[in-house]
Formats: sequence, C-alpha cells, structure tokens
Amino acid sequence: MFMIRWLLGRIILLLNFIFTPKKRQRSTEEQQKIDDITQHFTLFEYKACPFCVKVRRAARRQGLNLKTLEAKQPEHKQTLLNEGGKVKVPCLRIEEANEVRWMYESSTIVEYLNSRCA
Repeated sequence: MFMIRWLLGRIILLLNFIFTPKKRQRSTEEQQKIDDITQHFTLFEYKACPFCVKVRRAARRQGLNLKTLEAKQPEHKQTLLNEGGKVKVPCLRIEEANEVRWMYESSTIVEYLNSRCA
C-alpha cells in the first residue's frame, strides 16, 4: 500500500508541475493589498496530497503568496493537533483581529480564498 501511495503521490506532483496554472496578474498596489491580507495565512499540507494540491493550485491562480508548512514534520503536526484540534490537511490557519481560525476541507479553503482575495 505504501508503494502505491508513494507512486500516486509522485504522479500527482509531476502532473501538477506540468500543468501549473498561470498566476493572476495584478498591479503592484493590488498585489500588495492581497499580500497584506495573506501574510497571516498559513497552509498546513502534505506535498503530494491531492486536496492540498487543489488548494495550492487555487492559490496560484489567484496569485496568492501563502506560507506553507509540511504537516509531516513533527513540530507542525503537533501544532495542528494542539492548536487546530486535529491532524488533518489541508488546513488553513487564519490570524485576523487577534483571533485564530483553523479551516479544514479543500473546497471550503478554496471558497474562502476566492471570496477574500478576489
């Protein structure tokens, strides 16, 4: 089973590399506004997870600069568990107005990014 997952993960990464979406082009001022919004967003992910790839591709299409953390690393996994409540990816950590929210589910994250950063 490990080999099948590993192989499928590599295929997903290869296809993502080949068919990388184009970044949305904005004026410098507009991009700076978006960067100011997204500087407090952190995406916890597994590189080869298809749902994480979905979120990364949506962020790239929007031209968003998200900080990403590999959730397989013990310290990031522990952060997900202690602060977010569960070890599940993709997970978007959102810091706004001295409040931290943890958003799970790729479709929910993509909808949020599209509505917040359109």
